[in-house]
Amino acid sequence: MTAAPAASVLFVCVHNAGRSQMAAGFLTHLAGDRVEVRSAGSIPGDQVNPSAVAAMAEVGVDISHQTPKVLTTEAVKASDYVITMGCGDACPIFPGKKYLNWELEDPAGQGVEAVRPIRDAIKKLIEGLVAEIDAKQQES
Repeated sequence: MTAAPAASVLFVCVHNAGRSQMAAGFLTHLAGDRVEVRSAGSIPGDQVNPSAVAAMAEVGVDISHQTPKVLTTEAVKASDYVITMGCGDACPIFPGKKYLNWELEDPAGQGVEAVRPIRDAIKKLIEGLVAEIDAKQQES
């Protein structure tokens, strides 16, 4: 029998094709089953950005099977953390959730070279998030 996840995290960006997909990929890769991971977009794109897929593959994280998903109220309600990345006011606010806004450049239309620094910034943020979730888990 597996333990319940320590937290549930929702990553939101406009198209759910770049930043939020990379963040979800890193969190799944680094936290495994300890954290429930979701991602969504306020106006989802048709596919995950190929440059984001390639940049993540370079560091051993496969997000090629992901597809952009629409942001729903249910996804926000089901999450402990809601992390926005440039979705503006499109994300509904509910009490009891931790909201974070990560200011990251949009990788849309950019090549892998331009996406790498965004990917690396996301990884650092995810490592901090995992440490925070683990610390809260140890407190309870």
